[in-house]
Amino acid sequence: MPNVLIDDRPAVTRQDGGRGGWAAVFAVAVGISSLMTSELLPVGLLTPVGSDLDVSEGTAGLMVTAPGLVAAFSAPLLTVAAGRFDRRIVLVALIALVGAANLVSAFATNFATVLVARLLIGISVGGFWAVAGSLALRLVPADQVARATAVVFGGVSTASVLGVPAGTWLGELAGWRVAFGAVGVLGLLALVGLLTLLPPLPAERTPALADLGTLLRTNRGVRVGLAATFLLITGQFVAYTFVRPVLQDVTGTGGGSVGALLLVYGIAGVVGNFAAGSVASRGVRRALLGVAGGLAAALVLIAAIGSAGHPWATAAPLLVLWGLAYGAVPVCLQTWILKSAPAEGEAASSLFVAVFNLSIALGALLGGFAVEGIATAAVLWLGGALVLATALAVGTAAEPADA
Repeated sequence: MPNVLIDDRPAVTRQDGGRGGWAAVFAVAVGISSLMTSELLPVGLLTPVGSDLDVSEGTAGLMVTAPGLVAAFSAPLLTVAAGRFDRRIVLVALIALVGAANLVSAFATNFATVLVARLLIGISVGGFWAVAGSLALRLVPADQVARATAVVFGGVSTASVLGVPAGTWLGELAGWRVAFGAVGVLGLLALVGLLTLLPPLPAERTPALADLGTLLRTNRGVRVGLAATFLLITGQFVAYTFVRPVLQDVTGTGGGSVGALLLVYGIAGVVGNFAAGSVASRGVRRALLGVAGGLAAALVLIAAIGSAGHPWATAAPLLVLWGLAYGAVPVCLQTWILKSAPAEGEAASSLFVAVFNLSIALGALLGGFAVEGIATAAVLWLGGALVLATALAVGTAAEPADA
């Protein structure tokens, strides 16, 4: 077990002038949701952003790659750098940064400005998610921590599967700048919620960089969980970053129907997210294998069927399967990590967030190469192969246990 630096100040009380408790949990969940929506928003808007700012779709994919890379490094570094700072102050500063960055993107006149704003979003995503991941224990009674943690990380899944479709739909109705501006406003509303509802959260445990390395070396369950995260999330974002060109070029979907189809995907994803909690709690290994199989099947079938038949008869059912499967992925992966290292929650979460966001960036980058160098459908085959490889990591591992 890694050594953990213990803060000698008293733990925060769960009620502070009416703040704390479940209201604070929901405020943190909204904050995470707004950050993840910000990170992934360009997925549904690559074509209009690229057209307006005169860059190719592959280059526009850097809007997903860049913040993912930055978030991967900022998660462990900001967790350590936060030191003895009150966690409430850290979260408020990071959510303010993401709100401002989205508003800068909305008014940008060139792609370089958008890319700089996306780098700032990466800093916010990595730091906020890593710090917020272990706060449920300090906000609600012990017997409610599991449910509160699910709500907090439900913000990740909801943003991943619903935020992008909603942003795409808004972008189609009013333009991509309005979509970025709306997410910026959402971040500022989350800022108000955190300021109003979150109690002071003085630092209690601050892992050092050496502790992260020790945890990685000594805990096989964490290593397996991170390997599964890398494979699943990279495979997902090889394909999902370019879902708009996939729907248009591979399935023959008209541009005006993309937003509606992605909303179908998003609704299915929310269902998958809420269903995953109870399934993963009964057996996270089996749950991960199941969602990996469903996700791989959806990607491969979309590539194989292509434009055969009407998009709503072919693409829509497969997008439902895709959404159901991926909606369960973040919950299952987070459950695996926390079960593997329950006593080192902040350290394990920072490693998980780093790998998750690095995989988003790598997936977007590989997908860009595939789209530019091979064909749009190549992202589906490559993504499906990576997702299937998850079985090699999870299938040979033991079920993690709370210990």
